[in-house]
Formats: sequence, structure tokens, C-alpha cells
Amino acid sequence: MSAVSTAIMRALDILEAIAERERGLTTSEVSRRLGIPKSSASYILHTLEQRGYLKRQASTRRYQLSLKLLNITRHLLADLDIRELARPTLRELVDQSGLTAHLAVLDQGEAVYIEKVEAPGFVRMNTWVGRRLPVHSTSVGKALVAYLDEATVKALLRERGLKKQTPKTIASCAEFMQELARVREHGFAIDDEENSLGVRCVAAPVFDATGRVVASIGVTGTTTQNDLRRLPRTAALVKEAARKLSQQLGYRPPRRAASPF
Repeated sequence: MSAVSTAIMRALDILEAIAERERGLTTSEVSRRLGIPKSSASYILHTLEQRGYLKRQASTRRYQLSLKLLNITRHLLADLDIRELARPTLRELVDQSGLTAHLAVLDQGEAVYIEKVEAPGFVRMNTWVGRRLPVHSTSVGKALVAYLDEATVKALLRERGLKKQTPKTIASCAEFMQELARVREHGFAIDDEENSLGVRCVAAPVFDATGRVVASIGVTGTTTQNDLRRLPRTAALVKEAARKLSQQLGYRPPRRAASPF
């Protein structure tokens, strides 16, 4: 390998190593972690800093990734087909949970299924790609709007209303806002026969590199398939699936804020 190739490989290794550490790395830590001479690590780090790919904290002398990398990847992420990206995660979620999995996005105040992976077995969910659902009575909808500001949510509810889909549907704005607070606290949403009697769903939000909710992942099953005793495990599986997809989209939880996962 030529000297230039070695330097490029080391630069990429350094960027990846720093990306894995929330607090960043010092020159000495980079040298030890990657097994390269400290002088070489120092030169590459300084070059990456000069080019704007890294920033160094004056108080700790730790290097961290800069927003320049985000600007570069944002163009790629904007063109990324989230359906294609999510499909393997949805299949894995179906295998683990035994329930039908969906990917939904928010469109004109409604949750819209844009991908579906059917669970095996004779029971089939009455869902399809393109189906539009109210946000207040569905787990995917709650997950999609839970991190919007309160004024936006209330405006959406005024426009769309809170129609009683079943006797269990949340029908007041105040109660729905409390429900969204629970979603943020626990990192997942539940539809307990609120949209269709006999059907229970669990969903979690998917975040992009800017920290914005761009989709939600959910599982759907009958109340027998998705009984309350299984709920903690189901919720954990759904949250992990959403975390994986968020990570693929470049999401990193804020340093001083509680992670939604």
C-alpha cells in the first residue's frame, strides 16, 4: 500500500473512531485506539480540523466531528429511499415479534403506510401500503406527532378532529397531549383497540440526522397475538428496530437530553 493510501485509510479510521465516541478523542487516544504513531495521528487530525471535518474542544483537547460532515451526508440522506432502507429491519422485526410490521410517514395531518411486511400465519391484518390513518387513534400516528411542538399538534387536531373510531379512542385534546407525553417518556406508542376493536399496535419514532421524526415503525396484531403480557418485549423490539433505522439515517441522540430509545 502506498503512503497516500495509508494516510487516506488512517484518516477514514480516525473519523469512524471519533464518530463512535460521544465525547470525542484526544490525539493520544486516537494513537492508542488505532495503533498508529502519535505524530501521524496528530498530523491527520490537524489536517482534518483545518479542512473543517473535525473540531477540537479547547478545554479537553478532544476532537469531535463537525457539521461539515452532516452537510455532506445530508444530500445523500435526502435522496435515500427510506422504504428500501427499512425493509430488512421490518423483516427482522416480523421474525422476532410474529406480528405484521409497518413503516409510516406523516402526510397532510395523517399517518400513511409506505411499507408493510406481513406476518406468517392465517390471520391477515386489514392494512395496505398507501392506507391513511388518523394520528390520534393509531400507534404509528402518535409516534409521528409526539415530538412536534404543542401548537402544531393542536392545529392538526383542530383540522382533523378526534373522531371516536372505537369506544377506546382518545377524544379530547388534553388527553391526547398527555398521551404524547407518555410516548416521549417511554419511547413508544400504543394503540390498544383505539382504531379497530380486537387489534393492538405498538410503534416507535424514526429520527433523521437532524433529530427530526421522519417516520415511525410499528407492529400490528390481534389482541390475542399481541396480548398485554407480551407488551414489554414487543415494545423493546419495536424501539430497537426504530433505533437501528434512525442510526442508518445518521441520527445521534443529543448529549444532554434523554434518548427516545
